[in-house]
Amino acid sequence: MNEILNQQKSIYLQIREVIENDILRNILMEEEKVPSTNELAKFFKINPATAAKGVNLLVEEGILYKKRGIGMFVAKGAKQAVKKKRKDAFYDDYIKSLLAEAASLEISQEELIDMIRHSKP
Repeated sequence: MNEILNQQKSIYLQIREVIENDILRNILMEEEKVPSTNELAKFFKINPATAAKGVNLLVEEGILYKKRGIGMFVAKGAKQAVKKKRKDAFYDDYIKSLLAEAASLEISQEELIDMIRHSKP
């Protein structure tokens, strides 16, 4: 949770992403307790209801689950679920528009693949 919140996106969505990132980076492991909404609120200096809204999105997605009276925990398969969700979003947000632009420029699949292979991150 070393990330800093910004003004570009709703805070509760950023809280969700922070937790997802910690799951992807193996900072939070399956069956491990997640910081409470009060802990998240204190750490990020936000309203606990805002933190809860972000956490609840992850519960709805099956990434986290609640143990009554104990707290929120990372669900089994959470890392794979987050990866799949992010890959699907990557496809929708980037690949579809990339392919559409390549088609409008009459760039073949082979040319596009060659461009990708020779690009540097």
